[in-house]
Amino acid sequence: MGNLKKILVAGGVVIDDARRVLLIERDVLRDGKLVHEVRLPKGHLNRGESHIDCAKREVGEETGYWDVEIIADLGFDVSEFDFKGQHIVRIEHYYLMKTDADRRGEPQPCGEEESIFKPVWVDLNVAKDSLTYPSEKHFVERAINYLNLISPKD
Repeated sequence: MGNLKKILVAGGVVIDDARRVLLIERDVLRDGKLVHEVRLPKGHLNRGESHIDCAKREVGEETGYWDVEIIADLGFDVSEFDFKGQHIVRIEHYYLMKTDADRRGEPQPCGEEESIFKPVWVDLNVAKDSLTYPSEKHFVERAINYLNLISPKD
């Protein structure tokens, strides 16, 4: 295990009126292999930036959906992994958000890997199984539980 690096990120579980979730997907090189990733939009907090502002900015940058409304705070989770010789401890904070799927603007990716994300809308009940990483699956599960409490779908 290499050096320890702590990262704080914020993102969104974004839904529309049809109870679909906004996911982002890409094919990216990991350890010399092309890997297909399906993710939630999220990213690093800038110095002095609030978690909410970061989450909204990251959703906009990665997907082009800038006009999002915060519905609920889905809390924090910690994920750990090794990447490029470092042990990463990532504290993730997600918000449940809502937007109009037809009102997409221009994404503003901040890097090469971020620029290859493609937004896709997936039914809420299958989104969890579509995601690549366990920590993100957990936040979709939290969103489903919250939505079922406030407005159960028959």
